[in-house]
Amino acid sequence: MVRTRICLAAVLLVAGLHAASAQTATTPPAPAATTEAKPGKMKLTMQKLKDMKAKWSANKPKLKACRADVKSKGLTGDDRWFYIEECMGKT
Repeated sequence: MVRTRICLAAVLLVAGLHAASAQTATTPPAPAATTEAKPGKMKLTMQKLKDMKAKWSANKPKLKACRADVKSKGLTGDDRWFYIEECMGKT
């Protein structure tokens, strides 16, 4: 009698876990972000950095001025690259 109750409890437990996992699997995934993330939150990849540098090398005097601004502001890491990108985009 005790063995039957233990087996029944185990079956119900397994069925409950299976239903819970099936329930989470059927929920639709969060939609992909279609808008761009805030620049401070987004990490740069090496390929993107290379692409940006190649584009900027066409206008070396402006790049030099932007780098001087970055140095004077003491920016580092991704903040530095985002500032340069913004600075190079200005006309």
